[in-house]
Amino acid sequence: MPEHHEPRHRRPRRATHTKRAVAVLAISDQDEYFRVRDLRLRAALTEAVFDRVAAWLHRDEWAMLDDDLAVLVLDLPAGRAARVRARLNEISAWVAREPLVLADGSVHKVDVGVGWDLHDPRVGTAAALEPALTAAQDAVRQRDLDAKQFRGPRRSTPFGSIGAQVALSYGMALLAPFFLLVGLHQSGLELGSVAYWVAVAVLAVTSATLWSETFHSLDPPQPPELLDGPAPSASAVIAAYLPNEAETIVATVRSFLAQEYAGTLQVVLAYNTPRPLPVEAELAEIAAADDRLLLLPVPDSTSKAQNVNAALWHVTGEFVGIFDADHHPMAGAFDRARRWLEGGYDVVQGHCVIRNGAESALTRLVAAEFEQIYAVSHPGRSVQHGFALFGGSNGYWRTAALRELRMRGSRLTEDIDASIRAVGAGLRIASDPGLVSHELAPVTVRSLWHQRLRWAQGWFQVSVSSVLTQVRNPVLDARQRFGMFVLLGWREAMPWFSTLPLPVLAYLFWRDGSVDLTSPLFLLTTLYTLLAGPVQALAAWRLAVPSLRVHPGWFVWYALVTLLVYSEAKNAASRVAQLKHLRGERQWVVTPRLAPAPRSQAADPALRA
Repeated sequence: MPEHHEPRHRRPRRATHTKRAVAVLAISDQDEYFRVRDLRLRAALTEAVFDRVAAWLHRDEWAMLDDDLAVLVLDLPAGRAARVRARLNEISAWVAREPLVLADGSVHKVDVGVGWDLHDPRVGTAAALEPALTAAQDAVRQRDLDAKQFRGPRRSTPFGSIGAQVALSYGMALLAPFFLLVGLHQSGLELGSVAYWVAVAVLAVTSATLWSETFHSLDPPQPPELLDGPAPSASAVIAAYLPNEAETIVATVRSFLAQEYAGTLQVVLAYNTPRPLPVEAELAEIAAADDRLLLLPVPDSTSKAQNVNAALWHVTGEFVGIFDADHHPMAGAFDRARRWLEGGYDVVQGHCVIRNGAESALTRLVAAEFEQIYAVSHPGRSVQHGFALFGGSNGYWRTAALRELRMRGSRLTEDIDASIRAVGAGLRIASDPGLVSHELAPVTVRSLWHQRLRWAQGWFQVSVSSVLTQVRNPVLDARQRFGMFVLLGWREAMPWFSTLPLPVLAYLFWRDGSVDLTSPLFLLTTLYTLLAGPVQALAAWRLAVPSLRVHPGWFVWYALVTLLVYSEAKNAASRVAQLKHLRGERQWVVTPRLAPAPRSQAADPALRA
């Protein structure tokens, strides 16, 4: 690092000998694809950012400029890491909220990437500057307005094979409770009967939430009436990892350009690729023929979140739809989404429908499951808890809200993280099962496993960081706080409780030599629990899009497989995901996207809009 100016205080600084946090704010000018190449412009931008930040500092915080005016350095009290990060996120959001106007009258949209580290003020700040700058450079690449603490290089190795991981999770879920009860019994503490009824009660309560979701979904919400006046401009952002999407991306782009919308519609393809691909030339030809398409390569991106964040400064729409690269929205999708956003909502999540369901037994299973998720659970839960969730694709945001919130590439499920932060900030999210987009299901068991493993670990990652904050969030009402507890707390514990009856029954058999399963209460509770899944499958068929409702056998297949193995397979994935997360394993396996066979598209009415 070069030498530094003396600190330029905007507030008095208190003397302290406690540890402090040194933060580096690295400037990224969105007008120049996140790289400020003009040194004089960079200096002027940094000075303007300094003035904006210094006016917002607390009494015990201070700021200085680096000699080469490349970065702004903050020094602030080091409380808990979460508190420091929250304060720095406030500062970065404050900088990004409004464009900077320089002395020459030029206007610039600017972000800052914030990195920080701890230091002892008695030995100076220099030792902390290099690590903080490294973290800030990573934050610039992420473009998510989320301060990064320097962690240093990490080594993460999987703990054994998939089989070993699953075996460990079952050992913890089945053997550990059994031996714990045996040990307590031999120590004179008898908890078998208590554990038995606790297990029954937990499963019954969980089933009650599923029944409630189902009944609430039977009257699907309808969008508000369309307001008078011209339609707002709209943008679609398609986020793609191009090597994975090469077979499908051209058809996807053409489906968006074929959309009819009452206002202007811009289509942004934000993509990253490690090497040039032939499909890029074809995409360039399409963009040359239709100026509504903007091709936005994001060279330093490693995640969907980074691609979306990169696109946000190039979208022109007042609202923006976010899509994966295999999605084909229904005709009139943006007009329908507009009604929700003009009606007072900040986000509306649509209904994702599988379009390659006819390919195999696996894709039929996933097709029916998606109807259960998007036609039953999502709308039912939105009524039950008072908020919906953004599902990562076929979701429409007010552009200003998404620019302020951003997607975080550090999250395995950036959509759930954004949803929880949005609801926690008071934004309104709607679920509309009538707002349809068609996508592709994984075509192998392995790819499905890795997809669900990533979803489960992403949910757990968000739950660990957010559950206590959200259940105490004063912005939320009591019903919403309870919904946060169910989603972020209860649902994460359930994969472990789902197997609890087995070790408890095994313990009772060990203790008594037999188990009485004829209790009317036990039989009724078991029946009530087992029927929840088939009833949801029936509701999913009843509420499915017409093209899938003509396949009732798919839903019978889904109900049967879910009852026998699929529900427990997803629970096992959740348990393994939690163990991976607790060990610090963060690998993200890309879900392959393969174009459906032409014969399926032609032959199966379920694949037509």
